[in-house]
Amino acid sequence: MSALQRLSAWCAHAFAVEGQAEEPDPREREVAARLAQFVARRQLVTPALMLLESGRPLNFVGSQVLAFLAPFATLIFSPEEYEVLVRLLERRQGIDVLIEALTEAQETHART
Repeated sequence: MSALQRLSAWCAHAFAVEGQAEEPDPREREVAARLAQFVARRQLVTPALMLLESGRPLNFVGSQVLAFLAPFATLIFSPEEYEVLVRLLERRQGIDVLIEALTEAQETHART
């Protein structure tokens, strides 16, 4: 393989924004559902969905901001659960998992 071909192969993946799709584990889904129930009880699902959709391109930066806000989040989650949430939101698919949980929580809350 020539140097030009190696450079071309390297550049093909150097600026890729999509990583491998990882399926969220049950613990991540549980934490997302718990957050969604918290939001749904306060009838803030619509603003939360708007925030998630508008911030989708910056989800990794947002997850790092969440790491900074960890002392305040322990009012809702244990430190271990909060770490699971931050790891979930570091991946692009994490936004989709949270949106699904919010939608399900809103439907459940509307029925009761």
